[in-house]
Amino acid sequence: MIYLDNSATTKPYKEVLSSFLTVSEDYFGNPSSLHNLGSKASTLLGRAREQIAEILRVEKDEIIFTSGGTESNNLALKGVVRANRHKGNHIITTSIEHPSVYNVFQQLKEEGFEVTILPVDRNGVISLDALEKALNKNTIIVSIMHVNNEVGSIQPIAEAGALIKKNSRASFHVDAIQGFGKVSLNISESNIDLLSLSAHKFHGLKGTGLLYRRKNIPFRTEQRGGDQESSFRSGTENVAGAVSMAKAMRMVRENKEKNEQLECFRKQLTEYFSSFKGVTIVSPPIKGAPHILNVSIPGLKGEVIVHALERDGIYVSTTSACSSKKASTSRTIEAMGFSFQTNVGSVRISMSHSTTQDDVQQFIYTWNSVIPTLMEGIKKS
Repeated sequence: MIYLDNSATTKPYKEVLSSFLTVSEDYFGNPSSLHNLGSKASTLLGRAREQIAEILRVEKDEIIFTSGGTESNNLALKGVVRANRHKGNHIITTSIEHPSVYNVFQQLKEEGFEVTILPVDRNGVISLDALEKALNKNTIIVSIMHVNNEVGSIQPIAEAGALIKKNSRASFHVDAIQGFGKVSLNISESNIDLLSLSAHKFHGLKGTGLLYRRKNIPFRTEQRGGDQESSFRSGTENVAGAVSMAKAMRMVRENKEKNEQLECFRKQLTEYFSSFKGVTIVSPPIKGAPHILNVSIPGLKGEVIVHALERDGIYVSTTSACSSKKASTSRTIEAMGFSFQTNVGSVRISMSHSTTQDDVQQFIYTWNSVIPTLMEGIKKS
């Protein structure tokens, strides 16, 4: 099996699984309990928070543990909007956001907020001029994805952050879920106020994530309970999940030199597809994330390509895993200006630090042996 669907989820590191199991077995106490077992769990939770804060170069009290990226995005957007509605009702995002951001903006629009959706160019990148023009005194939050999960486009986050702080009082939220560990991002230098991460995207476990919230950012939560996570996210903490996420983040940081290898793999695949007649490269050909490449065969359906490769043990995907089982095209690829046929025929190849040169070679070999037969069907029909 050659797994090239890492944007959907990554395989957990063995060390991460071991960490989760150890904490679950030996330190299973509730961290809010007064007895020694609870105290040990609380200590482990605090240590994980400190380790993550050190990696992100933020303060430990700015880390809120969550159940994953969708909750982090929802918590960030609704938390800021609810706390700042008296300051304005204008909110900004982009046309290629993950559904956990885009759909929240649609919900807020129904509640009466004025929503600006920034368009993207052929490379899936926003215009900074358009962002600057959209900002006004009533803008209370701007949410921009760092790395797009479908095509790998990288947004100019630092430049956007500078514009937001210069031209408005808005908070700046970044969905960094797809880019962490592969595309560098400095939270402080980019003027980021809120940032979402999900562990299963970087060899951690599903059901664990975090939200970074800069201190003093007005924030209100609707989830009431035992006041865990500084009252921002009530509920008994997932200690094993937090500890294993910190472990995954440390390991990803230690393996960051493998990003150069991913760059080489992506370049190799880009050159290969550039010479393959009938294939359209959807991803930015040069300035894209090192681990994602989206290509299309107009005239075929992406799902047909996915299943044809799967029969030979190659796993890729079509659109975002959150949308791929629905009968719909990619909102991201449509926003980039590609045709309907290109949209329908697109597949995403997404790698990780575990991907090898042999994997890439076997993928190319399988594509060469499987895809031409499918393309012959287009000519006949």
